[in-house]
Amino acid sequence: MSNRLGVVGIVIEDLEAVPRINQVLSDHSDIIVGRMGLPYRQRGISVISLIVDGSTDELGSLTGRLGAIPGTKVKSALTK
Repeated sequence: MSNRLGVVGIVIEDLEAVPRINQVLSDHSDIIVGRMGLPYRQRGISVISLIVDGSTDELGSLTGRLGAIPGTKVKSALTK
């Protein structure tokens, strides 16, 4: 199966979810090419953007696990 390149956006509305999110990202570190995280203190949220390169199964596992964390929104855009 070929790898796909993409972007994953994560909006964290419940900052207590951050340790769980970091654990999922650590578990999938082999497909993460780059990561940028920005706290938006005025709104009490954080935003993380990822550049990823992996199989559809690996990317689905990452986004699925992240999306299952309460207080977290995840969107992705991948190459064909």
